[in-house]
Amino acid sequence: MKKGKQVTASDVAQLAGVSISTVSRVISNNPKISEPTRLKVLECMDKLEYYPNANARSLAIKKTGTIGIVIPTTSEDYFSNPFFTESLRGIIKGASNLDYDLLVSTNTEKGEELKIIQKFIRGSKVDGIILMTSKINDECIEYLENIDFPFSLIGSTIEQDKRTNQVDNDNYSAAYELTKHILDNGRRNVAMIVGDMDLIVSKERVKGYKKALEDYNIGFDSKLLFSGSFDEKTGYYYGKKISKINPIPDGLIVTDDLVAFGAVKALHDMGVNIPKDIQVGSFNNSSLAEHSNIPLTSVEINASQLGKEAMKLLVDAIENETRGKKILVPYTIYKRKSTRR
Repeated sequence: MKKGKQVTASDVAQLAGVSISTVSRVISNNPKISEPTRLKVLECMDKLEYYPNANARSLAIKKTGTIGIVIPTTSEDYFSNPFFTESLRGIIKGASNLDYDLLVSTNTEKGEELKIIQKFIRGSKVDGIILMTSKINDECIEYLENIDFPFSLIGSTIEQDKRTNQVDNDNYSAAYELTKHILDNGRRNVAMIVGDMDLIVSKERVKGYKKALEDYNIGFDSKLLFSGSFDEKTGYYYGKKISKINPIPDGLIVTDDLVAFGAVKALHDMGVNIPKDIQVGSFNNSSLAEHSNIPLTSVEINASQLGKEAMKLLVDAIENETRGKKILVPYTIYKRKSTRR
């Protein structure tokens, strides 16, 4: 098929050597269609990149009463990070209140999210999708928008988007305020550890960090910006690296508590005193932040509320065809010993 030409069910039927009604029955998951025929039609749909739009699909099938959630990386990473478990808790609570069930993918490998979403939709398993992260040039968002399938996003798109339903914090302002807090304590050599730089949340928090430095007439040093995975191992690796910088940074912003725990452990192992030698501030305000050996200053992003609002917004998209709505959930910075003067 040439780029720009709208692929139709007729095109699929012609390629598969079946009738248009057979294609429609495959889309609606009709049990009368034999498995070989179903697979053949699905293969042709893949080849032609044909996906029925939401309006056509809604006429063909009944609502499932189920919402699909795709774990963004491997299940190990997912369950080790408090942000995802807390946001899922909010989604579950919201789904219960709104009388929806959840279908959570548990076998997703990194980078396979789109395939899982397509499987959910083609199998008519869900009425809508919740995306739990947003990336630059996100293929999942592009796909869902192109077929006009109801979805909501925990996070933001990089530009003003009139089609994507989004629930997020003001990550730029949160990072700005957290960095400013450390700068107000007299620190002037502040490093930063972020997660994957392809994620919009990482981009926004780096922008806030840079703006705070600029407002204090401190030049941004790219050698003090580190990026990696959202895990403790990444924090430990960069914590050791930071401890060897001469002169050692006197402040550190980390964009996730789990990463911060690793960094704090590494700094302690290297004989660096927190907060005397280096002050540390982080994000997510997980339960361990307050009760760790050195209570950690952290931004409460209300992950459970993010999940609950994403669920409500998705149901609004399913039932009222809402598109392009954005909700900002407020944040709070809890200042503790790790940034004490």
